[in-house]
Amino acid sequence: MSKKLVHTPEGVRDIYGDEKEKKTVVERLLQEKIRAYGYRDIQTPTFEYFDVFSKEVGTTPSKELYKFFDKEGNTLVLRPDFTPSIARCAAKYFMDENVPIRFCYQGNTFTNTSNLQGKLKEVTQMGAELIGDASVQADAEMIAMTIEALYHAGLTDFQISIGNLEYFKGICAEVGLNEELELELREYISGKNFFGAQELLESVQMEQKDRDALLKVSELFGTADILKEAKETASNKRSKDAVERLEKVYQVLCDYGVEKYVSFDLGMLSKYNYYTGIIFKGYTYGVGDAIVKGGRYDNLLSQFGKDAPAIGFMIVVDDLLSAMSRQGVIISGMEQCEKLYYTEITFKEQLNAAKRMRTEGKHVELVPEGK
Repeated sequence: MSKKLVHTPEGVRDIYGDEKEKKTVVERLLQEKIRAYGYRDIQTPTFEYFDVFSKEVGTTPSKELYKFFDKEGNTLVLRPDFTPSIARCAAKYFMDENVPIRFCYQGNTFTNTSNLQGKLKEVTQMGAELIGDASVQADAEMIAMTIEALYHAGLTDFQISIGNLEYFKGICAEVGLNEELELELREYISGKNFFGAQELLESVQMEQKDRDALLKVSELFGTADILKEAKETASNKRSKDAVERLEKVYQVLCDYGVEKYVSFDLGMLSKYNYYTGIIFKGYTYGVGDAIVKGGRYDNLLSQFGKDAPAIGFMIVVDDLLSAMSRQGVIISGMEQCEKLYYTEITFKEQLNAAKRMRTEGKHVELVPEGK
């Protein structure tokens, strides 16, 4: 057999031993806190029809999807993202429900990108979705729960940065920016590429004050104090309303007592076009990308026939573990495995001891003497 067969393809890897045990423990700790908020498990298929993740839905670009065909010729894809799948599921099974629905999930997602930069093509995600609640309190619950889940898992040094897409969209509408140009500008601003954004805007006919207003968005980030400046800078109602929403969310987060983990970024945008308002990302030391991504997607369920507001988040478990390892975080709840050595003569005695210890919840390995 070829030695090549023992290796994994690019972008995926094996996880085993202590690393896998740490991952299992962290997943359990995250789930404990999420379930404490009343969220119930949901499991959706690993692959779906292509249309669930189509351009109209506003999720991962088609070129980054793993696509294949079933025997009837339907185009299927490995899920790159849980949210559209859960939106589809909610529309199918809870079409007539008018009360808030809380889901939590865990599983792997798959993104077929050639620009890896150290990123995996298959990652484990955990998250939650709150469907049917458009309130400020729902926004704050999702963010507070994220913070408490990360802390419960053992991470203490992190920040949740919060934005509102409506702020940027309000300015775009005010200056008459077309959709194509808006999407291109979003790429530069979300990537903090000020010079790229400036060059793009200078290439189109536009008044200088409108150009300045769009570029100013990328500078509006920091503590809650930045919200006052953002409101004063905005000259349209849509953007001002977006800031007021953030102010109200912040007040509720203060009620939760998690405000020290919160900052704001009016230039925060997302590659997922289904987001409609409040969005947030979680950052910590040791990884180059956000370990948490979330936001409000009030129009997504209508793609599947159900009109309902919704907000959710996901934690990239692999990145969280990488950050915790580099920060030297000790993961609580790791079970030590004890070894009992036996010979042919002592096997029965040691077996009984192992059985007794296992009933007490201990992990015990029976090992032949000399091994």
